Amino acid sequence: MKVKVETKPESVSTLQIELPPEEVSKEWDAIATSFARFAKIPGYRPGKAPRAVVDKRFRKEIQEEVTKKLVSKSYHEAIEQKKLRVASLTNLEDVQFGEDKSMKFQATVVTAPDFKLPDYKGIKVELPDAKITEQEIDATLERLRDQTADFVDSPDRPAQMEDFVVIDFEGTVDGKPVGEVAPGSSKNLHGGKKFWLRLAPDNFLPKFCEQIVGQEKEETRTVTVDFAADFLVKELAGKQASYSVTLHEIKDKVLPEVDDEFAAKLLPGKTLADLRHTIEHDLEHEKEHQVEHTKEEQVIKYLHEKTKFDVPPPLLRNETKRALTELVQRNRARGIPDEMLKDKEKELIETAGSVAYHRLKTNFILERIAEQEKIEVTREDLDHRIRHEAQHYNISSDKMRKELEEHDGLNSLAEQILLGKTLDFLKANVSVQPVSEEPKK
Repeated sequence: MKVKVETKPESVSTLQIELPPEEVSKEWDAIATSFARFAKIPGYRPGKAPRAVVDKRFRKEIQEEVTKKLVSKSYHEAIEQKKLRVASLTNLEDVQFGEDKSMKFQATVVTAPDFKLPDYKGIKVELPDAKITEQEIDATLERLRDQTADFVDSPDRPAQMEDFVVIDFEGTVDGKPVGEVAPGSSKNLHGGKKFWLRLAPDNFLPKFCEQIVGQEKEETRTVTVDFAADFLVKELAGKQASYSVTLHEIKDKVLPEVDDEFAAKLLPGKTLADLRHTIEHDLEHEKEHQVEHTKEEQVIKYLHEKTKFDVPPPLLRNETKRALTELVQRNRARGIPDEMLKDKEKELIETAGSVAYHRLKTNFILERIAEQEKIEVTREDLDHRIRHEAQHYNISSDKMRKELEEHDGLNSLAEQILLGKTLDFLKANVSVQPVSEEPKK
């Protein structure tokens, strides 16, 4: 097999690959024999047609089968022969068969950057204390009290700060409903019925709560809101809105006592001591995750600082597109309208580019470490992950595997497993340092 490599800008290389006639002929003969055995050709009994007739009649089909068999196989052999680190295969094209049954084709690839790995064993990390304090358990109990609080009607009095009120409200700008002025904005800007609101400074719309203070039940008053010049909804930016607000209810928030009765409501049949023990166990589990996350962040930060190379531009462009799609979907899920996303398009693209660069650089470094340490993905690793993914989507493992195969997802899944195993290896070999204390004021 002859292989000629041509290096191009942006880490792109083209491989001209040529297979000798004897290799192609061997595969051609095997496939043609199979066709001859089952082909139905007028004038000949099945399996009795001469090879020359079979070759002529099914030349296109035989070529397609030979291409499927040899192109992928010889491409990988060419990569191995030239010792290329391929990050991405862009194209396999221009397959040609010679009269002597030779075959040649072109492969376009993006090569991985060449760089020197830093010392990656014994990376120094500072980890937070994983010990659970009584104060942290008490703080969690307070949050649980807040989440299970009752709301009772307050005595007949005007609304005051820290009250919870139930209101109907409707906004207008220059006499037009906010919903018409800014149809793509959040419905909470338009107005609402039986809307619960905690009265607190800077809560909800600018100076909205402050103007509710002193309002009586069933009273209707006008609340004026001045939107900032840089307000996210551009139709409202720099404008003044008037809201007609009717106050229906004023609620006092009543926190439960922290006792066995409170514990039993959260954990039937359990005491306050049991609840505190459960909270302690949950906090320990949470802190273990925090420690692992902190360790991972510091390991990756070290590797980025100690490793210098350029990420191939074609890969960066593709990864930036993918990261941008993820960002847009995440913001849509948070309820941000497309119009606001369009206004922030430049910022989103810059963020996506930063995310893509960090992701690609991390992956290149981890893959090189995996290669150095001979970390590999086993069949058991892949089967275990497929079972886990299948459980997550509540489908069978066989169906999960089939869907991955149909969408070319097995390689991507194997890459995720490899990167995870490499990170686990690095985290298992860190050097934990005492946390540097902040100077006391």
